[in-house]
Amino acid sequence: MKRLFTIDLKDYDETYSRFKRPSVRGIIIKDKTVAMVYSNKYDYYKFPGGGIEKNEDYISTLIREISEEAGLKVLENSICEYGSVLRIQKSRFAENEIFEQENFYYLCNVENSIHSQSLDDYELNEGFELRYVSVADAISVNRTHDHADYDAMLIEREAKVLELLVKDGLL
Repeated sequence: MKRLFTIDLKDYDETYSRFKRPSVRGIIIKDKTVAMVYSNKYDYYKFPGGGIEKNEDYISTLIREISEEAGLKVLENSICEYGSVLRIQKSRFAENEIFEQENFYYLCNVENSIHSQSLDDYELNEGFELRYVSVADAISVNRTHDHADYDAMLIEREAKVLELLVKDGLL
């Protein structure tokens, strides 16, 4: 999969150990809008998706995560690679550790029906909800609203991917 861009804060020492957490993200486009997960607590948009579990492949993770976070059923034959974003920074959770996350983005279609979400505790705490939103609105919220010092790299990553989708004529 082609690398779209890298975000590297370079806020770490190269001698630190690395914790790698690959993840997948779904790009679901419908009527010039995109399906995004909105955080009511921190006021930002993100593509539905999440971390790849041990012994889980990327496509299975994508299908599972979109179902859990957004309540949408992916049409497996519609899945198409878009690109990846590499994120590197000092871990927020462990001292002397580098957090490295490659985010793999896939274009996909979903069934029209929406079922209930199956959210983790932190996702419930953030008040995750599915919204079909215009690119302009999602970028505006991510770049101009107060996110209470939440993960700025994640929020900006999603805005940059949205811009690339527009540039590539997909939205």
